[in-house]
Amino acid sequence: MKLSVKSFSLSFGIAFGIYMLFLGWVSAFGWGIRDVTIISNLYIGYGPTFIGGIIGAIWGFVDGAICGYLISTFYNYFFKKFKK
Repeated sequence: MKLSVKSFSLSFGIAFGIYMLFLGWVSAFGWGIRDVTIISNLYIGYGPTFIGGIIGAIWGFVDGAICGYLISTFYNYFFKKFKK
């Protein structure tokens, strides 16, 4: 079964973007601040604020879409190679 690269990339990007948004907003109330601090070293503008959560969601979507593209591309390659 081949994966649709576009669909998987978009789905992975949306899921990771929502996760980053949720983490940013929750950390504004004191939960997960350490995680946001670590991630903010990679994502410029990400922080435990309302705007920081939105910026993190954008970064998360882009990063998730790239990872989803790579995962589905590798999966399809190896599926085709080892298909019997």
